[in-house]
Amino acid sequence: MRTFDRQTRNSAIRLLVKSFKDKSRIDFYNITNSLRSTSLIVMPFANQPTVSITELTEDNVKFVVEDTDLSTANSVRRVFIAEVPTLAIDWIQIEENSSVLNDEFLSHRIGLIPLTSDDVVDKIQYSRDCMCDDFCQDCSVEFYLDVKCTGEGTRQVTTRDLISMNPKVVPITSRSRGDSSKSFGEQDDILIAKLRKGQSLKFKAFAKKGFGKEHAKWQCVSAVAFEYDPDNALRHTTYPKPEEWPKSEYSELADDEDKYQADFDPHGKPNKFFFNVESTGALRPENIVLNGLAVLKKKLSDLQTQHSQELQQDGLTIN
Repeated sequence: MRTFDRQTRNSAIRLLVKSFKDKSRIDFYNITNSLRSTSLIVMPFANQPTVSITELTEDNVKFVVEDTDLSTANSVRRVFIAEVPTLAIDWIQIEENSSVLNDEFLSHRIGLIPLTSDDVVDKIQYSRDCMCDDFCQDCSVEFYLDVKCTGEGTRQVTTRDLISMNPKVVPITSRSRGDSSKSFGEQDDILIAKLRKGQSLKFKAFAKKGFGKEHAKWQCVSAVAFEYDPDNALRHTTYPKPEEWPKSEYSELADDEDKYQADFDPHGKPNKFFFNVESTGALRPENIVLNGLAVLKKKLSDLQTQHSQELQQDGLTIN
């Protein structure tokens, strides 16, 4: 099997990036034609994938992608998990802590509190790109907490006590507090620590922009369900006892049918992909999908830029 020559490879990459960037879909048909002269076996990608949204709630979105390749669908899944930016507390200065929890333990718990990021995440810069010395409004959001237990009982310190200097960036349990149409109680707040009489907790913190690949606290999804063979026709999974395996919600087998998996299809290829994106609350599920696709498009744009620079360098070397 021969390798791609330079001219064919460059032509394919330009088509790949241009079609995705301009039309939000990859024109695999023309790319396949451009590579056909190399005598390589090229996978028959479809050039017009379709997306159908089956369910959209406050916490998750379900949709189906058809007529695309497994690698493309999986890249979208990976971007949702690891590369969609959100805000999370990343710097904390504890001024007073007389609780039973040490400073490091508290810092870890506070950093994992999901913060609403929909309205500001696109406007805030990464701290590494900001020109300020420490923190500013362009790259961070300030929080503070000051609680002391004066009663005889136990004082629970929760996200209700965490005060944000930006009303658009608050713990997700606080976003519905002002909505009279929704029931809200103390049990909905996230517990940070418990204090006895005389104990206190006081700190200042800053939330910064990041993404899941850097740390799990910036991960905007709690789970991304990804399924492409609900009846196991491709046998990518081996069931020791198929009758004990629960049927998928997307199964095409009849409920009254005494059959637990589809007949083996040795020539079948994944063509239909079922997604279920569940949000942590930091971003609305529809924004996770849109922001994830924007990240993927930017990565392709960067690929195009680097490729153009390589071509220029190769031309200077030849001359």
